[in-house]
Amino acid sequence: MKSPFTGGSCTLKHELREVTYRKETYKYMAQFWVCDDTHEEFSTTEQDGASLAQVYNQYRSKYGIPFPDEIQAMRERYGLSAIKMSQILGMGDNQYRLYENGEVPNLSNGRMLRSISNPKVMLDLVESYKNQLSERELQKITEHLNTLIAESEQFRIQQYETSRIFPSARNEDNGFASLSLNRLNNLLLLILNNCGEVWYTKMNKLLFYIDFVSYREHGMAISGLTYRAIDYGPVPEKWDRVYSQFDSIRQEPRSIGDYDGSVLLTEQKADTNVFTEQELKVISYVCNTFKNCSSRELTEISHKEEAWTLFHRQALRIPFYQAFSLKAV
Repeated sequence: MKSPFTGGSCTLKHELREVTYRKETYKYMAQFWVCDDTHEEFSTTEQDGASLAQVYNQYRSKYGIPFPDEIQAMRERYGLSAIKMSQILGMGDNQYRLYENGEVPNLSNGRMLRSISNPKVMLDLVESYKNQLSERELQKITEHLNTLIAESEQFRIQQYETSRIFPSARNEDNGFASLSLNRLNNLLLLILNNCGEVWYTKMNKLLFYIDFVSYREHGMAISGLTYRAIDYGPVPEKWDRVYSQFDSIRQEPRSIGDYDGSVLLTEQKADTNVFTEQELKVISYVCNTFKNCSSRELTEISHKEEAWTLFHRQALRIPFYQAFSLKAV
């Protein structure tokens, strides 16, 4: 990065800051550049966006307001357009779309959006709006919602299976990432598609760097996992259970010299549609950076990170603000 003031060199820095948002104070980690000649600070649009995301995500987590990807997934589950959803909810034509694009709802709208994740509540809302729908529209929407209500027990079972691995909510511990076995499965597949067979130890480190780089760049992780610093470096919590969840991924025991372990491999291609363009860039960047590293080499690299050196003596959970101290990427 060149200084916009002198055209000379700059130094990348970060610090903990506070901001008032909706009459409340939130802390966030700001990343910015300092001109080496004038010592003036400046930041990029991407850095400002990552800072705002940290604040918005804390607010959503505190008040139980759905995240943009959850809002979009709910609408798609109901088979409705954004305009039709806005109309049913009594919002302006584009208001719902703005929420899907990242605008933070006020508390009343946020609670409404949370409540209609229950298809029974959504059905009641549609019934109250039926005079503004054609007979064909009403029948189609009603039949679809009744089908979802009938399948709600299976949906609850899927949520329970997810909660066995993931934290119970999106919060600072998991980098505010969505809690989805489908996304995690495809993340593992995408790593294997990029890197070939991967030893457990290396996969642990790749996931760590992917999630922490994503948090640093965009204010949100990808996998939904939490991480702990142990003797062998940063690892996802319950990683052994994570890797055994998916039939698409095989585990094979291997030996190299006096080292015994297991590798992960697959013949299946990942569904990249479950990730955003930003997420795909982060995954590709981390995989390309460490693709040719052995498990031992990547472990040694991770041991130089503050995320490990500050927390491994007591095997503590690694806070996501350590994303801003990464050295290897």
